[in-house]
Amino acid sequence: MRILWLLLTLLPLVYSNFLNNTENLLWGAYRPNLYFGLRPRLPQSLMTGLVWFGTQNYQSIAKARHACDQGDGLDSYTWTHFDPRQGGVQVLQDSQNNVEITTELLKVPGGSHGGSWVARIKGAPINPTNSTIFYLGLEGLGGVDMVTDESENGIDGQVEFSGTTPDLGDFTIRIVDAPDNEAVTTGPHSEAFEERLGKTHLVGLRLPPGQIWTAKDHIIQSIVDRASPIAEKYRANEQPPDPSFILQLPDDILTASNLFAVQKSFDGEFQFDIFFESASANQTFDASTIDQGIAAIVASFDNRFEETFPIPSSYPANDITRLESFSKAITSNLFGGIGYFYGTSIVDKGFAYEWDQDDDIDDEDDGQSGARLTEPRALLTATPSRSFFPRGFYWDEGFHLLHIGAWDTELSLEILKDWIKLIDINGWVAREQILGEEARSRVPAQFQTQVPTFANPPTLTMAVTAIIKQYNAAHDGPSVADLGMDYEMVGQVPLAGIPESSAALDRAAVQSVLRDMYKPLKRHYEWFRRTQRGQIKQYGRRARSRTEGYRWRGRSEAHVLTSGMDDYPRGPPHAGELHLDLISWMGFFTRTMKDFAQFIDEEEDAASFAEIEWAIIDNIDDLHWDEESEMYCDVGIDSDDESTHICHAGYVSLFPFMLSLLPPDSPHLGPILDMLRDPEQLWSEYGIRSLSKSHPEFGQGENYWKGPIWVQINYMVLGALHNTYAREEGPFQERARDMYDELRRNVVNNVFKEYQRTGYVWEQYDALTGEGRRSHPFTGWTSLITLILAEKY
Repeated sequence: MRILWLLLTLLPLVYSNFLNNTENLLWGAYRPNLYFGLRPRLPQSLMTGLVWFGTQNYQSIAKARHACDQGDGLDSYTWTHFDPRQGGVQVLQDSQNNVEITTELLKVPGGSHGGSWVARIKGAPINPTNSTIFYLGLEGLGGVDMVTDESENGIDGQVEFSGTTPDLGDFTIRIVDAPDNEAVTTGPHSEAFEERLGKTHLVGLRLPPGQIWTAKDHIIQSIVDRASPIAEKYRANEQPPDPSFILQLPDDILTASNLFAVQKSFDGEFQFDIFFESASANQTFDASTIDQGIAAIVASFDNRFEETFPIPSSYPANDITRLESFSKAITSNLFGGIGYFYGTSIVDKGFAYEWDQDDDIDDEDDGQSGARLTEPRALLTATPSRSFFPRGFYWDEGFHLLHIGAWDTELSLEILKDWIKLIDINGWVAREQILGEEARSRVPAQFQTQVPTFANPPTLTMAVTAIIKQYNAAHDGPSVADLGMDYEMVGQVPLAGIPESSAALDRAAVQSVLRDMYKPLKRHYEWFRRTQRGQIKQYGRRARSRTEGYRWRGRSEAHVLTSGMDDYPRGPPHAGELHLDLISWMGFFTRTMKDFAQFIDEEEDAASFAEIEWAIIDNIDDLHWDEESEMYCDVGIDSDDESTHICHAGYVSLFPFMLSLLPPDSPHLGPILDMLRDPEQLWSEYGIRSLSKSHPEFGQGENYWKGPIWVQINYMVLGALHNTYAREEGPFQERARDMYDELRRNVVNNVFKEYQRTGYVWEQYDALTGEGRRSHPFTGWTSLITLILAEKY
């Protein structure tokens, strides 16, 4: 009966209360920087992690895995199925350590403290001997004790801990071996280690506050400290003991330990389960729980994925089954990359480059300058790359939320709410959220400090736009299924008794949720207009609006990091610059705020935003269109102190088109499509290049945004073609349709091909060969391939 109840909780249900279903989001794989790390959405609480290494030789411990790192050289690691509310399955292929590890997570609702969970770790070794270490550590108030009796030679059978914290209440954690596990028990000198062979070994340590994230270092050091004197005894022997005999935790448990590590060594295939049981749920689990629960999750995910992200039958694919599996994996990896972060960040309120120093920005200031630590903040966010960028990035997050929101709107709103809480009194939010020492340990020192005049493309409102679009598409209100909220029960709610009318959400409920976000987002919008304002009348520039021109602050001689397109060619830095991409983003931001204001019945604000939107669109043409080159361009200042266009054919040139700020009958649309479709400029069989192939800087220098293909920009191009220029009547409608179909195939086929070839999706793709480049796995905005396949723009 207990298993039947568990499986019923995985059935899709509807909810009568909007945004009242977050209890099953408390626990998760919210340490995405680790190959497998669990924690709740609590600032200081319980955290877990997994460490493993091969025991084929003594050097293998140097290859112990824990934090995702491209230098580890894993063949691949991918969640094949993952739902943030339910759990899922991840496969990690580590040929250097001779093992393929599968991690499974099953979240079980119940009780009053966020539910319980079960995790399974299983391995299929290539070389048969491996060691795995599961650890749990506690930050903050509360405590954890080992219930199982200690033994200096290790433990037979399950290992049990009990603990309590103010937020989690009382809980137990049990670690249980599968019955068929075997260990190495024979070999040279085995008689000397007989009492310790085939057992589970442990260590309990006291770490200073805020240091549980360093667990791996302390755990490995405990193994090395114990092993070194033992190994020394056998240094002269031709046949030393098997490494698994010596590379063991010492079975010492310190009083008041806040970190416990449990080590198991195996010969051949292995499996063990970890049961976290919340006392308030009054549930006890065994292996059958996860056996049946994971099967139910996989089946539920497959069915729901097919409904949410269907690949149209018209899409030409040689192997639709593999393509669907790929789409599920990259979506699962986006979800599995959601993390919870808490800690201080570094902010310097006084920093400014020379060309930014004359800005007169009337923001509140505490009078202090220099880099300083802020108060700790919390953030639930998706991450661009678990291995290279395991933290929140403003300009990435809007794209992440489009994908997440298509699956689970409520989850996307939970993430968006956390980002909005970061908006300060002046309206600023840092473009990188590097919260706490663990996050800073992965960032070079020169990039850790954030500056309150530096912006980033304002993509967060994409999530708001998507919600309003979903609502309007449903006419009288979206169903819960439309909003991605058809999830399992939070408690033991009977299947009967849920009224049919609860599937429809009234306008007031959605308005209430969004209205809470409106004021801080409006403050953020006003911050953009105030701090990123450009100069128009100072250089005699002719434009219909005397106010709507914009310039990215925080650029250096060679980079405009704040634009998100770091090394894309620009003119020399100057206070008189105007940036095409930024005014286009401001047009998009203004249109979004107009729609937002209309939806929550702020009609005066909506009218004001409408006026600004048209002023921006007018000025894009007046200030940025260059007749000679027939493209939109940045504006700079020449040696005679005169305004001049700075034209570099590439992504920047496309922004008014990509953000659908041009009407379908614009005379400028034809030249843009010409440039876009020209193989000697931006078009390739792999996607749209970031810089024209004919540009003298193509592929030069860092070559970050000087040619390589980026999926999120191609998504924006496809969205503009699909939603606007191929749909609405105009002189280029048919051409837009043809370009859309071909570009969609090119982008999808190349990313899929590289995934099959390398085991990863990548940050960018080579402009000439289509090969994956730089960070991997990059299942942030590269996972937009799923939306491209399903034609969700």
